[in-house]
Amino acid sequence: MNTDRIAFTEPAKDWNEALPIGNGRMGAMVYGGVYTDVLQMNNDSIWFGKPKNRVNPSAKENLPKIRKLIDEGKISEAEDLCALALSGMPDTMSHYEPLGNLYILLDIDPSTAVEDYGRELDLKNAVCRSSFTAGDVRYEREVIASFPDNVIAYSIKADKAGRISFRTQLSRGNITWDMRSFREQVYRNPGYNSRVGECMNIASDMTLMTGDTGVEFSCCVKVITKGGTVTSIGNTLIVDGADEALILIASDTSFYSADHRANVIDIVSKAADRSFDEIMADHVTDHGALYDRVSLTLPEDQSDIVRLFNFGRYLMIAGSREGSQPLNLQGIWNKDFDPMWGSKYTININAQMNYWPSEICGLSECHMPLFDLIERMKPNGMKVASEMYGCRGFVAHHNTDLYGDCAPQDTCLSSSYWVMGAAWLCLHIWEHYLYTNDKEFLRGHIDTMLEAARFLLDFMVEEEDGSIIFYPSLSPENTYRLPGGNGGSVCKGASMDDQIASEFFGCCISAMRALDMEDDRLYEEIESALGKIPPIAVTSDGRIREWREEYEETEPGHRHISHLFALFPGHGITSADPDLMDAARKTLSERLKYGGGHTGWSRAWIINMYAASGDGDQALMHINELMEHSLLPNLFDDHPPFQIDGNFGVVSGIAHMLLQEDQSGEPRFLPALPKVWHTGNIRGLRTYGGKIVDISWTDGKITDAKVAPLSR
Repeated sequence: MNTDRIAFTEPAKDWNEALPIGNGRMGAMVYGGVYTDVLQMNNDSIWFGKPKNRVNPSAKENLPKIRKLIDEGKISEAEDLCALALSGMPDTMSHYEPLGNLYILLDIDPSTAVEDYGRELDLKNAVCRSSFTAGDVRYEREVIASFPDNVIAYSIKADKAGRISFRTQLSRGNITWDMRSFREQVYRNPGYNSRVGECMNIASDMTLMTGDTGVEFSCCVKVITKGGTVTSIGNTLIVDGADEALILIASDTSFYSADHRANVIDIVSKAADRSFDEIMADHVTDHGALYDRVSLTLPEDQSDIVRLFNFGRYLMIAGSREGSQPLNLQGIWNKDFDPMWGSKYTININAQMNYWPSEICGLSECHMPLFDLIERMKPNGMKVASEMYGCRGFVAHHNTDLYGDCAPQDTCLSSSYWVMGAAWLCLHIWEHYLYTNDKEFLRGHIDTMLEAARFLLDFMVEEEDGSIIFYPSLSPENTYRLPGGNGGSVCKGASMDDQIASEFFGCCISAMRALDMEDDRLYEEIESALGKIPPIAVTSDGRIREWREEYEETEPGHRHISHLFALFPGHGITSADPDLMDAARKTLSERLKYGGGHTGWSRAWIINMYAASGDGDQALMHINELMEHSLLPNLFDDHPPFQIDGNFGVVSGIAHMLLQEDQSGEPRFLPALPKVWHTGNIRGLRTYGGKIVDISWTDGKITDAKVAPLSR
């Protein structure tokens, strides 16, 4: 099997069979239709709505009342007051929307025999190809999303001169065209272009579409031909009798540019001065500089796993580049105007999981958009901390959006009123430093880390025994059963909060030491608080507690396994404490016994947890389960519906099965190698200190292992 290729023998029947391309800011799903090809397109900064202050003015005065109700065991009353006093106003932030669709309607008679169809996504070169024979003509198409030229380029060639004729049109609306030939589409349903400001041809070879549903945007299409003619009628560009054709597409928004309209025209005009071969060559070089850093070889019967590993790395490069937005719930690929969960940044695991493989797989540059978002969140989060809770510092709840909104999202008792989002995100700052040793980066972001720490220091409550606790809180998206049978979500202390705070405070101390900031008064505050966080507790039946109190889970097979944060991505549960590791393993097995791991991303988290526990065979079993039950035909992860986090989570899991760090930060080779991966090699993984690792093994034994400094 070619593990750098995803191939089909027919056009995509729906979005789940289309193939993704992207250059960070702009993405497209390519259908590869014979008569009508479709590019469903996104720009990562097109979001519905504008920035708004959603802080509930009743929050601060009611926080002590909520805590008192929890202390008195009046959970239902506390939850009712949380919903009234803590929920955002309005209760939802902005959501992600599509850019629109480009239709290319080839002038092929529907009665013409079509043979030898094929389409593929070339992961190594980041090229989507489709080809077929219609009658006596062979058509070949290549589509790329170029980062260097900031365009999507769509090339059509035929093996006979003058045989390329088509019509192309932009649209943006609730209704999409079907895949029949143009001649068969006597009419189009109303609504296919209902969400645009204007859509018009501005030259005989150029179309401009604009809109404003929050962020203003422009999209420009330019057609260049070799031979034949290009004409304009209405908002359709018509190519007749060409030997070859090239379609260039650019988009921009008011989020990025003051004059996005002029900018997109300029982008396609500059790209049009170059040949497709030149655009392609720069694109392949740019992509390869990132993609070729890592290579994995496993036994032939494990090729599907290698391909899934490569696909995840491809998606990271296509969806997250310097200067772009970070990957949201669907990366950058979303077809819906009202997508599930708003296709936002869900920061109680999903956004973080997207970036788990970035450092270990040598894609540090792709991690940068997340740090840009965190910095954008900080001033909003400081305002929320002050106005909602009367605290210093920077807080975020379980969601954020393009604008860095930090107020609670929704009125969901099991998720909305959780305050650890900023602290968890800021752990990525420290992780990037660990892998790169980039002190200038750390110096530039240390204030953000410390503001997140200040919030926790002010929000925490000291108990009579001297320990600290964070509440009101919850264990993300799970609920518990009270002794009387009633259910609850809001609680006095969740294990995940303690684990995140412990990990985060420890990282803040290490970061301050790295920057010679031990004399800062905050250093002492953090160090003192760290010593007051209770150790990880175990239930009477030997599992890790999910809450401070030993509650019974309402849903023992819940998809979130938040109380194992310290196993992964945290570092608080290791083989150095065998009893705690055994409790973590039992927690996992119990969760799975009751149906846990039923979503793609949850299964991916489990893979990483088993890798961290050193159980490669169990990790592999869950990779296979994910592949069997949680992948769409185009290999996108299926929640359901599509969520991209599982694609990245499985890449992280595979990498951590082959390389981890011990307590001192030294690399551990093949820490969770499954038996069936008896022979193989991995090249280019990264470890702490900016080092590259290559490992080869035969019959489960290392034959060669090299650790080399990363040349800069």
